[in-house]
Amino acid sequence: MTIRNWFKFFLNAMLIGGIITGVLGLFIRWDDAFAIYFETGQWGEFFAAFAFMIVMGFTISVITQMGFFAYLTIHQMGVNIFKTLTLWNWVQLLIIAIVIIDLIMFRFKPNAETTGQVWLYAILLAVLILTAVVVAIVKANMTKKHALISALFFMIVVSTLEWLPVLMVNADNVDSWVALLLFPILAVNAYQLLALPKYNAKSDEDRLKLEARRKARRETAAVKSK
Repeated sequence: MTIRNWFKFFLNAMLIGGIITGVLGLFIRWDDAFAIYFETGQWGEFFAAFAFMIVMGFTISVITQMGFFAYLTIHQMGVNIFKTLTLWNWVQLLIIAIVIIDLIMFRFKPNAETTGQVWLYAILLAVLILTAVVVAIVKANMTKKHALISALFFMIVVSTLEWLPVLMVNADNVDSWVALLLFPILAVNAYQLLALPKYNAKSDEDRLKLEARRKARRETAAVKSK
């Protein structure tokens, strides 16, 4: 990928993370972060809290982009280590199962002290899995069918690793953060997975155009030198 296209890719991912976190933060974190400023008319504090949500989304976006490029390296290493993509896919399926079990038994279950929390974590787990399945199917249809497992692995395992820091926090209002941050993580990861081929193709086109311009300049210079 060329630097220009990488910058566009990076900027778009940041905007997605910032916008989703800011907008959903108004709803999910309303009682904790916005209601008191809205009720008392402290608009400066209200918009500062909104800006904080956007910056948080930018931060999440950077983390997810680091995770994405790390996964690309890990995926290639996995294929090389296990020699065949089929065997690597079975390993990825095993890791997916372990991660889901870990989420349920060691992240959600210890914190699900009320019926509301049980429903919250069940819904979040369903959102994670259903989003991963939909994105993986779209990715497989865009490329080759064997991309299905890799896309599913990325959307579940890598997204969970990026989500893990907030899942490990022990605080009174952590549930709202757990709910909020899942959505920008999934959105940015889905964008990266589905948009990367377009930027790679555009980079190839740009390189061909650059080479054509260089060739034209060399031919022009050769004609002038005669």
